[in-house]
Amino acid sequence: MQFVAEATVRTQSGKGAGRRIRRAGQVPAVVYGRGQSRSIQLDPKAVHKILVAQAGGTGLIDLTIRDGEEAQQRMVVIQDVQRDPVDDAMLHVDLLEVSLDKVVRVTVPIHVTGGVPIGVKRDKGVLHQPMREIHVECLPRAIPEHLEVDVSALAMNQGIHVRDLAVGEGLKILDDPGGMVVNVTAQISEEKLSAMLTTEGAPAPAAAAPAATPDTTPAAEPGGSKPGGSKK
Repeated sequence: MQFVAEATVRTQSGKGAGRRIRRAGQVPAVVYGRGQSRSIQLDPKAVHKILVAQAGGTGLIDLTIRDGEEAQQRMVVIQDVQRDPVDDAMLHVDLLEVSLDKVVRVTVPIHVTGGVPIGVKRDKGVLHQPMREIHVECLPRAIPEHLEVDVSALAMNQGIHVRDLAVGEGLKILDDPGGMVVNVTAQISEEKLSAMLTTEGAPAPAAAAPAATPDTTPAAEPGGSKPGGSKK
């Protein structure tokens, strides 16, 4: 998926400048690429729309950077978005410039399709999805919006690994081929869960007291003489 956005060059930097830019309804950003970086500012609403549309994936952005009457075109992807930990407001955006004839490494979301698996409907199992995104390498225009995984045929104790994923030509998966993407397992009964929690919360057994050492000192002789003492 490809998007279009506009930005303007900014000459100020620092926390104070960032606050002024955000009060003006813009968000500070930096474009990295070609061995250099360029400070810009753009509309946070446009960035938000792109983030929502790409649903966690990596979409190409045809970015127009205006500097007075001059304008430059750059093909970029969103690399990172910094947000306020309190109100989740967008604070800063990092963009990475890409070349259309050079491969890039990006993250692609995994979408589960096929409805309810057989192992869930028939055997009352539970569907788990340990992996929700995958790392791939490809040319920028070959970046998929997402990868689909059909779980309809999964029976109890069956799963789909990274090596089982079907990808298009020119797309290389970088994750461990043995990684589990989705699987169906049996439900844990309340009794078993309670036993597991009890075992985990039980105090460790106390260390055994050291064994008593037998006293091998010879008894005193009649008359009060000490063992090993001289005889009169």
